[in-house]
Amino acid sequence: QNYVNKTHVTMNNTSCPHVNYVFKGRFLSSVYLLVFIIGLVANGLGLKSLLQNWMKLKIINVFVLNLGLADILYLLTLPFLVVYNFKKSTWIFGDAFCKITRFCFNLNLYGSIGFLTCISVYRYLAIVHPVRVKGRITVTHSVAISVMVWLLVGVQSLPDMFYAKTNEGNTSAKCYHTTTGAYVEDYLKYSLGWTLTGFCIPFLIMLGCYGHIALVLWTMKRTDKVQKQRGLKLLFILILLFSVCYIPYHVVKNLNLWSRVLDKQMICRKWSNRVYIAH
Repeated sequence: QNYVNKTHVTMNNTSCPHVNYVFKGRFLSSVYLLVFIIGLVANGLGLKSLLQNWMKLKIINVFVLNLGLADILYLLTLPFLVVYNFKKSTWIFGDAFCKITRFCFNLNLYGSIGFLTCISVYRYLAIVHPVRVKGRITVTHSVAISVMVWLLVGVQSLPDMFYAKTNEGNTSAKCYHTTTGAYVEDYLKYSLGWTLTGFCIPFLIMLGCYGHIALVLWTMKRTDKVQKQRGLKLLFILILLFSVCYIPYHVVKNLNLWSRVLDKQMICRKWSNRVYIAH
């Protein structure tokens, strides 16, 4: 995200114009601050409700609880990003904390994907194979699965910590979301693999689960027609929201990294500036 401002690059008589990013500072600061306040209140109330009914905690609520914890983990880093963007992308909190901030974002992002996938699998088992799983999946199993999700996401995110995140040698240190220009080629390869394991595979699992549920609901003869339509609409909305939230991010992130690789090779693409702004 914090790729250094692009300068004019010419290649085969093609020029990449300079893009003005002045708008980013105060705009993002305001957005982050608003998300921090609303997110903290909403997740706090949700977690409070779950904890108050801890003894009645159901299997699916364990995953919802972990979704809330993942959100709060990221929300706590937003005040530092507010300061960073308000100071025109000048990072004053040191290299280590920059890496921790980005690590928390990745834990939130891929942890959320993981737990949403777990919820889809649980719904699939409960609706498509209710007799087989009755009494076999307990809250203890959900807790164990949640621990495995956190460990898997942590292992996937850990290599990101070893890439340079700041250019502290300069007067205005930046905190890169990915890495500095020196390592962008290697990071692109890592990012593509991460996208495959952290997003594409879970997304396909979710599509398979909800697709099978939709097929079962559609072929059920005893189910009321109105209830059937509501269930199918809900499944469609869930898949649509997941797609809208996560597909654009991964596409734009990898395109932005690719454009940075091309820029290092003095190759200009007209779409690179639009991709940067979108990212």
